[in-house]
Amino acid sequence: MPAPRKYPDELRERAVREVRSTGRPVAHVARDLGIHKEALRSWVRQAEADSGERDDRLTTAERDELRELRKEVAELRRANEILKAASVFFAQEIDRPRTRPSR
Repeated sequence: MPAPRKYPDELRERAVREVRSTGRPVAHVARDLGIHKEALRSWVRQAEADSGERDDRLTTAERDELRELRKEVAELRRANEILKAASVFFAQEIDRPRTRPSR
């Protein structure tokens, strides 16, 4: 479960919109809204990536997909380990000589 966000989504959207529409420096907008300037700078960069203006970052959709794929890979690796252990166990059972119960 992700950590709770320090700033509400509405504030993030408003701050990014203000920086992008007015052209004011990030530091000034951040100070006016009581936001850390590096947090706002990161949000602006992510908004630019999401809109296709930047190629140096993954979009939010790509990050979400990557997170899901990594989770799926981890799950498949765990399942693979279980199957490997089971196949070793059953191979040992097949190779074991069977004895008949004495009468």
